Amino acid sequence: MRRKINNKLGRNFQRQRTADKLPKEKRSVLMSKIRSKNTQFENDFIKKLRKVSLKFKTHVNTIKGKPDIVFTKQKVCVFLDSDFWHGWQLPRWRHLLKNDFWTSKIENNRKRDVRTTRHLRRIGWRVIRLWEHQLKINHSESIAVIRRTLSKKL
Repeated sequence: MRRKINNKLGRNFQRQRTADKLPKEKRSVLMSKIRSKNTQFENDFIKKLRKVSLKFKTHVNTIKGKPDIVFTKQKVCVFLDSDFWHGWQLPRWRHLLKNDFWTSKIENNRKRDVRTTRHLRRIGWRVIRLWEHQLKINHSESIAVIRRTLSKKL
């Protein structure tokens, strides 16, 4: 009898870690192709956001953390965080990571996210962090969160 998987995207966190099926060189080539911006879930969400006629900039590198979406007039930054790279519920699946390098990398990403958010809020920006699974499951709720934040006065 199969055990029911109880999480948003149906991922099985109960399984055991296995050895990597790819040689180190091929894994390195594969991982080097993963980009930090213009990912599929980001592009899909940005298209949906443009359809609701909101004016914004993307990947503004003059702002610390290089937010994915920026509403400069209202001073609102939106970060679209990948579930894996930013460690959504990391304690549930940390045991599946192949080695300490990945654990360290994801934990450092999480610490950097906290520092960036704190810094931006301190200098007057409103920061929204949206997770990949939130955008995939219910993008309209994420758009509503952004609209509510934009409508609030500073």
